[in-house]
Amino acid sequence: MPSIDFGALDYGMIVAYFAAIMIAGLLWLRRNKTSDDYFLAGRTLTIPAFVATLVATWYGGILGVGEFTYQFGISNWVVFGVPYYIFAAVFAIWLAPRIRQASLYTIPDKIDEAYGKPAAVIGAAFTYCLTTPAPYVLMLGTMLQLIFGWPIIPAMLAGVVLSTVYVYAGGFQSDVRVNIVQFVLMFAGFALMLGYCVSSYGGFEALTQKLPEGHLTWSGGNSAQYIIAWFFIALWTLVDPSFHQRCYAAKSPEVAKRGVFVSIGFWMIFDFLTCAVGLYARAAMPGLTETETVMAYPLLADSLLPAGAKGLFFVGLLATIMSTLVSTMFMSGVTFTRDFVYRLVGGDPDERLNLRTIMGLLLTTGIAIALAVVVPSVVDLWYTVGTVLIPGLLLPLLTAYWPRFKIGKGAAAAVMLLSTGTSLAWLIAGALNPGEFGPQYPLGLEPMYPGLAVSVVGFAFGRILRRG
Repeated sequence: MPSIDFGALDYGMIVAYFAAIMIAGLLWLRRNKTSDDYFLAGRTLTIPAFVATLVATWYGGILGVGEFTYQFGISNWVVFGVPYYIFAAVFAIWLAPRIRQASLYTIPDKIDEAYGKPAAVIGAAFTYCLTTPAPYVLMLGTMLQLIFGWPIIPAMLAGVVLSTVYVYAGGFQSDVRVNIVQFVLMFAGFALMLGYCVSSYGGFEALTQKLPEGHLTWSGGNSAQYIIAWFFIALWTLVDPSFHQRCYAAKSPEVAKRGVFVSIGFWMIFDFLTCAVGLYARAAMPGLTETETVMAYPLLADSLLPAGAKGLFFVGLLATIMSTLVSTMFMSGVTFTRDFVYRLVGGDPDERLNLRTIMGLLLTTGIAIALAVVVPSVVDLWYTVGTVLIPGLLLPLLTAYWPRFKIGKGAAAAVMLLSTGTSLAWLIAGALNPGEFGPQYPLGLEPMYPGLAVSVVGFAFGRILRRG
């Protein structure tokens, strides 16, 4: 792990940041025990709060973005930007208003309504895995290790504690309040860094002279199939539990729809900032090893920024990571409480809410840390989770909102298991057959494609059976 030279002012800003978010989160203690208040902030989100929490939550993989930009240049925007803008717009137009009108709580609630309890329980398992905070636990632990010199496991544990105390106490309203603070800090940190980069290294023309030629191409040297696979992974947007939760919490269907469109604009701005800074990192530090590239942003800050400015930039990095970590941790707790315990046990959904939520958070913490240790790459974690689970959730969820495309309840549960099982088997087969340029998948197909194909064929066959 590289070392960073922090001054007293930098440490002071970082400590102040953690204190500020803790205060902001704990200012809203849960005043009653209803699920609407605790899980969805009473369904009262206005556009500013909706946008701040959605933008901050959807952009937690900041170290992975720096790593990818350092290695592949503006291809980062093609892989992690454009596909998500497209599917976020699709979500805003066709899904966001319907989700708010449904007035449910979670994705499995909608699957239950359309396909019954067995499919809902399967959907809950997929949703729980999809909301794993493992990539963000890994990133936050890495950052705390870098800042304070702690071993990685204690650093990850400390990060999880800092991310769950206030959201457990205050619920989704605390999450939203902290996300507003994080939103401001993440933009401020990267705008500051880009200003220093331009001042120190020159503008775009000077930058391009120092970059490898491939860094300014759309593919960055990646294969077309690999990039297309990431476009399919961007379907994640349509089944992302955080998107659905925020739409359920919006004040109205119009707030949900407009809020997503405004969020796309802010994502574009932040992508410009992060991509530009990543390119400057490659130009200024061309000799980073493969293991050091994940630290491209922190290492550039260490070499360029003075005391105080460095602290603010690191606060921006922490804010970007923690905003997503907090939300995914909370969503995992919600999934455990409502979609497993309540769905399987029944009874009053507000009964023993505290105990069930803390049990979910503890379980999530253990799984997330284990995953972060086993798969210590942010980009690999995203790819693995998305490519396996999206095929099993996409069509069941979409057809739940368009009933004329529904299939039988038993058929839906079977298709969910078969499609995800196919993608998982494909992924394992590739891992067992490594090649010079990565896993060698059967038929040369990325794992998501056969999983989606099984889902499409299964739903088509299910429609024929239902009509018959």
